[in-house]
Amino acid sequence: MKRLSRRTIVLGGLATAGTVVAPWRIAQAAVPFPFKLGIASGEPASDSVVLWTRLAPSPLNADGQGGMANADVTVEWQVSTNDRFTSLVASGSVAARYADAHSVHVVAGGLAPDADYYYRFRAQGHISPVGRTRTAPAVGTFGRDLVMAFASCAHYESGYYTAYRRIAEDNPGLVLHLGDYIYEGGTAAGSVREHVGAEIVSLADYRRRYAQYKSDPDLQAAHAAAPWLVVPDDHEVENNYANMVRANNSPALTAAQWTARRTAAYRAYYENMPLRPSSAPTGNAISLFRRVRWGQLATFHMLDTRQFRDDQASGDGWKVSTEADLASRSLTGAAQETWLLDGLAQHYGTWDILGQQVFFARQLDSAGAANMDAWDGYRASRSRIQQGWQQRGVRNPLVLTGDVHRAWANDLKADYANSSSATIGTELVCTSITSGGNGSASTTIPNASNNPHLKFSSDRRGYVRTTISPTQVRADFRAVATVTEHGAPVSTVGSFVIVDGQPGLRPA
Repeated sequence: MKRLSRRTIVLGGLATAGTVVAPWRIAQAAVPFPFKLGIASGEPASDSVVLWTRLAPSPLNADGQGGMANADVTVEWQVSTNDRFTSLVASGSVAARYADAHSVHVVAGGLAPDADYYYRFRAQGHISPVGRTRTAPAVGTFGRDLVMAFASCAHYESGYYTAYRRIAEDNPGLVLHLGDYIYEGGTAAGSVREHVGAEIVSLADYRRRYAQYKSDPDLQAAHAAAPWLVVPDDHEVENNYANMVRANNSPALTAAQWTARRTAAYRAYYENMPLRPSSAPTGNAISLFRRVRWGQLATFHMLDTRQFRDDQASGDGWKVSTEADLASRSLTGAAQETWLLDGLAQHYGTWDILGQQVFFARQLDSAGAANMDAWDGYRASRSRIQQGWQQRGVRNPLVLTGDVHRAWANDLKADYANSSSATIGTELVCTSITSGGNGSASTTIPNASNNPHLKFSSDRRGYVRTTISPTQVRADFRAVATVTEHGAPVSTVGSFVIVDGQPGLRPA
């Protein structure tokens, strides 16, 4: 995929200044530029991709409507094989509804497999920035090797989104975001950057918080560079919630108010992400676990580990817990577990990639305690999935994880209590984009003697870049030295390969 040019990124802005961009011409716009939240694409299939934007000329307005009047607006869209839009392959118009905070989710179809495209929108006399997207290879074909980045945990107040900018500069063909795209807390004076408003609770609050985050130019660049696959973690709703159970009662809410808050959070998540309309929430529920096939090369099984989980064992936190071993406990819920194992049994692609939120491998501290918010709090649930992929002969299970603000690379073991037991899979954990601040240069593996299957750790902020081919997955752990100052360079602090048919990590 060719490098995204500066012209591509700024084209929309030039257009609004009066430049004619064929075949669209710019009318004399009487209203402010409405594309201040950028554009995005996602959910690539072999013949279609989702195009997203949301109109918001005044993103931080307290009503969450971004400065838009109470009326629906027609938004036109185009897809082209070049960034000059002289070779259109799809176009149309869609209503941006006031009731949906003027967000649109266009399914652009009729596209060729394993192909690059450019897209843009026009509304109210303005043309949007231009984004680049691509489609998946056709079923039964491998297509090009896939360069993919995955990331999580972008606390706005903790620092600048330099890592998002560096993702864009790596020219990935796909980006996975594994949760904590926003944080729900109120403003904290003295932070690197400050949230607008108190802790978010209402739909207007969540919409404004997304608008604040999505106004960031580095985040917009990452969205414009490639299609995204997204899943939320906890902070898109509230820290460490489990299904309908809150971690605490702060702020104080009745049961009905908590239900309304979760409903609002999921609605705002859908409105602001490039998800297919099939993921639109219904009442208090949203459909987020799904499979995305990347030809014969890979299958992405995107998991939802918040909406259906049992409450954290033993009161949450790091605990020595027998409750965590109960067979009745589940992190995914029974329906999602069955769906996952059924999908793994199909052997659709060479690599079966589980995109999910919380630490998968066993991790014990020096006292033998483990994190009850992670899979260690749901050990029988993890065992059923691991044994399930073994029984189904899954050749290359690869788990991708976020949540913990530190990078890890782990062998997954048939028996974590026996370090010589078979390695049956691999886990790659990205660090955070900003959460936790600058971190440190440490690559010391905490509690290494208790966890010999954990092979790498880094305390820097950044992301993981993977290059997926039919014969191997290469993982480069990318890190920036600082997030409290904008524009730090990125470096690779660790690289590993996973060889087809041989689960586990090898030095690159």
